[in-house]
Amino acid sequence: MIKKQGSPLSQVKISRVILPTLIGLGVVVYMMYQSFDPAVFNVVAFTYRSVFWFIVAFFLMAFRDLGYIIRIRILTDNKLTWRQAIRVIFLWEFTSAITPSAIGGTSVAILYVNKEGIGIGKSSAVVLATSFLDEVYFLLMFPLLLFFIDTGELFAIGGGFSMTNPFLVAAILGYGLKLLWVIVIGYGLFYNPRGLKWLLLLIFRLPFLRRWRNGAAAAGSDIVESSKELKKQNYLFWLKAFGATVFSWTSRYWVVNALFLAFFTVNDHTLLFARQLVMWIMMLVSPTPGGSGFSEYVFSEYLGDFLPTAGVAVLMALLWRFATYYPYLFIGVYLFPRWLKMKFGKKKAE
Repeated sequence: MIKKQGSPLSQVKISRVILPTLIGLGVVVYMMYQSFDPAVFNVVAFTYRSVFWFIVAFFLMAFRDLGYIIRIRILTDNKLTWRQAIRVIFLWEFTSAITPSAIGGTSVAILYVNKEGIGIGKSSAVVLATSFLDEVYFLLMFPLLLFFIDTGELFAIGGGFSMTNPFLVAAILGYGLKLLWVIVIGYGLFYNPRGLKWLLLLIFRLPFLRRWRNGAAAAGSDIVESSKELKKQNYLFWLKAFGATVFSWTSRYWVVNALFLAFFTVNDHTLLFARQLVMWIMMLVSPTPGGSGFSEYVFSEYLGDFLPTAGVAVLMALLWRFATYYPYLFIGVYLFPRWLKMKFGKKKAE
């Protein structure tokens, strides 16, 4: 076996593709059963227009990946070739797709970058910087969009702008976690990395957290090493990296707009875009791998008022996941064993 107990790769198994696939499809089948209407297939008619907007959605997902690829090359000072950057991004997305949304593929991503010839300190810096930039995008874009849309419309589903609205509660919780993450990591990376490491070790001395103290110590060491690398960079470096982040995430959000336009007229593209941003913030609290099940449910409920019936919303949720989630599972199943063989000299026996 290649993997040892405690290795980041221990959480990456091809067999784990099965669980999120079953959860996601199971939830869709259940929702279709609950709201099945044969008229759905009369509303959703495949035409030349549908094909055009499907192609647009495909290109938007390609732009999303391109943004990530450009960003990781920027963060590694172009030491990764285009081929290496593509490989790292798809492996990273695969890992994120088979682990809970709150965990993601960050710990394994450091190994992916390192195995492409980047030093461990630089690899840690690259991965933490990508996470930091992603969260900054969410934190800035959400209040910005509130200037252009009515808050009541944004949370019209679920009970309006009220703490009894489960979508609003999930969004506030997710936004709060992202804000806390940015503050803590930003403080550690740019101001006091050793102080943050000391605080982590102090917190993980608590009896119910002690079992993860070694992991906290490793994370603290990563932050210290990352800080040394990232403090060297100038404003132009961060501007380019954040620009690639904006390009990537914005492209991904427009995928839903394109899919809806394949069958329907969208009256308010800005509101639909904003709803997706809130939806992704909610997905942070999902306990399932890749947000499976939870994502399909939230999509059909939270974006359902853009569509004629509940049955159509469920079908569109399935199409959305096929466009933005399942391809990474299929690519990962193909790519991951070959990466293991290339980097470790033999295939993983599973």
